[in-house]
Amino acid sequence: MIFGGGGDLARRKLLPALYNLHLDGLMPPRTAIVGVGRPAMTDEAYRELAKAGIAEHSRRPVDDAAWPAFAESLFVVSASIEDSSAFAALGSRLDTIEQERGLPGNRIYYLALPPAMFVPTVEQLARARFVPPPSTAPFARLIVEKPIGHDLASAQATNDAIAKVFDESQIYRIDHYLGKETVQNILVLRFANSIFEPLFNQKYVDHVQITVAEEEGVGTRAGYYEHAGALRDMVQNHLLQLLSLIAMEPPYSLEAEVVRDEKLEVLKSLRPIEGEAVDAQVVRAQYAAGFVLGEPVPGYRDETGVVKASRTETFVALELFIDNWRWAGVPFFLRTGKRMPKRASEISVQLKEVPPILFNRDRSAPLDSNVLTVRIQPDEGFALGISSKIPGPRVRIYPVKMDFRYSSTFGTSSPEAYERLLLDVMAGDPTLFMRRDAVEAAWRWITPILERWGEQSEAPLPAYPAGEWGPPEADRLIESRGRAWRTL
Repeated sequence: MIFGGGGDLARRKLLPALYNLHLDGLMPPRTAIVGVGRPAMTDEAYRELAKAGIAEHSRRPVDDAAWPAFAESLFVVSASIEDSSAFAALGSRLDTIEQERGLPGNRIYYLALPPAMFVPTVEQLARARFVPPPSTAPFARLIVEKPIGHDLASAQATNDAIAKVFDESQIYRIDHYLGKETVQNILVLRFANSIFEPLFNQKYVDHVQITVAEEEGVGTRAGYYEHAGALRDMVQNHLLQLLSLIAMEPPYSLEAEVVRDEKLEVLKSLRPIEGEAVDAQVVRAQYAAGFVLGEPVPGYRDETGVVKASRTETFVALELFIDNWRWAGVPFFLRTGKRMPKRASEISVQLKEVPPILFNRDRSAPLDSNVLTVRIQPDEGFALGISSKIPGPRVRIYPVKMDFRYSSTFGTSSPEAYERLLLDVMAGDPTLFMRRDAVEAAWRWITPILERWGEQSEAPLPAYPAGEWGPPEADRLIESRGRAWRTL
């Protein structure tokens, strides 16, 4: 069941993901996909809406031979979240669908809704008796989209309300970044290759950079984004989840709770950034008018739905430290922003320089440091930068790159993140989903930054032209530490 079944997320991501799972033969043999929304719509109309969304957004086109079998699993029910009687009618329709399709009664509830509707929807599910106890058959599972709350207190309140209805084992807090192939490959890269793991520590690593750049502006999300901003929208979940994977200790097994325990330890080891430290270690900015791909684009405050005096940040850069034995003293630099020159996400682990002897004696032209780069999107893969001798009688050193690309090696497009994540929910595997304690640990670390910014309502907000890599203040942040942002 997709609450918000006719919305943007369902059309662009969820229905195409389910369709591709159907094409790959990975869906259970007997399935029903029920969209729930306010507008009255027939099943046939919903199937046409789904087909249009799949044709536009799926990584594979609509297959005329495969479509009918998928289409007959699609249904729609009109229901208002505020109307308890609508849920009674919804229950009757679900009973009918399950009986007609021979389903055992297992249900997955996907909240593709604004965050303010999470708790009311869950409470209605409880009143309608749609949620059986955990560890019973048939099962009920809940998928919750980010953001969960807007600070620590609201996240705890949302989690408390959901926990009154669903057990933690039934809740799947989704972050689509964790479903990307290259993100999943981080653990394989680190723990299935003996060449890398011994180097991932303060003895060999100079610093780590994590960049998530978005080419587009706020688009149609101004209503949400005005109350969120880049710190809440991206850093609190996506970037801190990537940080956890690249910095975690080796788990003793791949069981879900073991992996999630190790990721939590990273978040709990983050050095707090509070008070004046926020001013020294965090940069925020907002995009102004500029050019993207040669075309003029408006500034954030000129976007539809944005307050003219808005102080919402569209860019964040920060320096953080993980206070444990492995990473003591190693700076991690994170940045994310909208209206950047291109869409790109990558993690770069820069190793320390070789000693200033032998081939690195000339300090006027030092050798490039070795860099391991994990490209998350769009050119999925990873690369290792090393130094090599240029052929010839003289000893001349040149940086070269050992490069791996998913598309060229495996000859096929990677599954979309939502495909893997939805399949994991069906299978009951929570490994790639955020646990309550991890969500709240991230908010606990982020909230002092938000509080400091709240105290500085009159301070100037830096700006950067659309189509550039952020404000000069972000460059000064990393350059004052003797480093520089990598060119993507």
